[in-house]
Amino acid sequence: MNYKKLGNTDLKVSSICLGTMTWGEKNTSKDAFEQMDYATDQNVNFWDTAEVYSVPPRKETYGSTEKIIGEWFSKSKKRSKIILASKICGPMREYVRNGGNQYDQKKITQALEGSLKRLKTDYIDLYQLHWPERNTNYFGKLGYEHNDNNQWNKFEDILATLKKIIDQGKIRFIGISNETAWGLAKFLELSKTKNLPRVVSVQNPYNLLNRTYEIGLSEISIREKSGLLAYSPLACGYLTGKYRNKQIPKNSRIALDPDFWSRYDKPNTSVAVDAYFEIAKKYNINLTQMSLKFCEIQPFMTSVIIGATTMEQLKTDIESVNVKLNDEIIKEINETQKIYPNPCP
Repeated sequence: MNYKKLGNTDLKVSSICLGTMTWGEKNTSKDAFEQMDYATDQNVNFWDTAEVYSVPPRKETYGSTEKIIGEWFSKSKKRSKIILASKICGPMREYVRNGGNQYDQKKITQALEGSLKRLKTDYIDLYQLHWPERNTNYFGKLGYEHNDNNQWNKFEDILATLKKIIDQGKIRFIGISNETAWGLAKFLELSKTKNLPRVVSVQNPYNLLNRTYEIGLSEISIREKSGLLAYSPLACGYLTGKYRNKQIPKNSRIALDPDFWSRYDKPNTSVAVDAYFEIAKKYNINLTQMSLKFCEIQPFMTSVIIGATTMEQLKTDIESVNVKLNDEIIKEINETQKIYPNPCP
């Protein structure tokens, strides 16, 4: 396994992060336990979850993933071996603290206490804001429309609340997710000028079909040591090749919830995937592993969040750390990006 520092901290996290959002929806507790056991044996020490998981989010399954992880911690007694990340959700449906904005002191405290209870732990290593409260672009939205009337909790107030919780020892570090370059810059500015907790990571999408992180956020990630935790590195499975030739495998995410996962169903998705498939075939590399390794080696990358529903998928994903991409492969990948630039932003 490879390791990188989490932001400017002394924590070394595995460059593959175990994603968990299918546990409690597509995966049973038994499946999840098997994945956690195997990942631990392979020295994957970094796990990511969220209060709103499993996904797609539903009232009936809210918090189910954290509960499964908590059960594993209780049974395995290996909490100290894991660097655990979780998230408080942004504005959500009424079943989450009556909906609306979530990042005031009362709701952050409620969310954290709920996560700690479900996870059966007294601290979370990395606590993240799942998405912004303000009106901005995330989840693939384009065409930013500014609205000064939109109300959200002030960044300074959010950081002040998180500082109190850090001082209590309930969280160690903080991160943001689905954020913009402006959002990250503002959080970092306030942490410096107000002596408040520093954002050490950004959890945003990044994959061969969506490299938009490189445009604005990559520079600030490197300069400020606030690296990317890449989610959806396989573009919802498209970069495994399983959806090629219009195949929709039974029980796949696209088959079960096509509307929820429509983000990667775009006009140039299939041709771009075919092009990357041919590169992998030419160099005798597994497409999944090529896609993951390309993410891992980016200079702004801290860790690549994988999500598997089968043990075979999990083993393939983790083994990607041992793949080597030479200059010719990277050159061909970049040439393909020029032809099909970010078909799934």
